Amino acid sequence: MTMKFAPIIDPAVRKPAPKPVRVDLRKVFGIGTGLWTVALIVSLVLLVLHYDTVSFVILCAAGVIIGVLMLIWEHFDRWDYRRLGQ
Repeated sequence: MTMKFAPIIDPAVRKPAPKPVRVDLRKVFGIGTGLWTVALIVSLVLLVLHYDTVSFVILCAAGVIIGVLMLIWEHFDRWDYRRLGQ
């Protein structure tokens, strides 16, 4: 029973934590932004056809804006990561 509590009592016996995996978030943010763009286009077409989709247009536009901001953030985060790695 003492083995289970050993890492809590003595941190020196802990296993080393694995290094975090570096994930390419450009793909994730790009796909998400693309889907929000498609939804925005569909909402705009429905708005032109006199459906009441103003709230959906605002929501989709916010999704596209946030997606673009996240792509910009990822660009600078990746740039810092590469710069610090050299």
